Amino acid sequence: MDALRASRGWIPELSLVAVDPGGDVAGHVVCSRGSVGGAPVLALGPLSVRPDRQLSGVGSALMHAVLGAADALGEPLVALLGSTAYYPRFGFRLAREYGITPQEPQWVPHFQIRTLTAYDPSLRGPFAYPEPFDHV
Repeated sequence: MDALRASRGWIPELSLVAVDPGGDVAGHVVCSRGSVGGAPVLALGPLSVRPDRQLSGVGSALMHAVLGAADALGEPLVALLGSTAYYPRFGFRLAREYGITPQEPQWVPHFQIRTLTAYDPSLRGPFAYPEPFDHV
């Protein structure tokens, strides 16, 4: 996270924290600047929820909030590598359906995108995460 915060891909408006009633951090989600075919898009991750708050709706609330904020900022789409059992409930679909390919071929079965209001179907090609993800 420190490397991501220090990078050109960092978007402070899309780093959201959920705080429980006692003031403790319950979860966090971030979107940073990725690209598809060189065009700017969003990369979602990480999404994390404190173990004792999982299955309480915190993750869902964070997802809805960050997707709404991304849409309000005029972003075209959000991409992520994650569970095909979890993320479709938020409108994510396999990226290959949109002609978008992940950085690693083995990611294809789990690489997903969520289109937003500003999405243009001509946005196709290889996806790239911001540079700090290359070191993970």
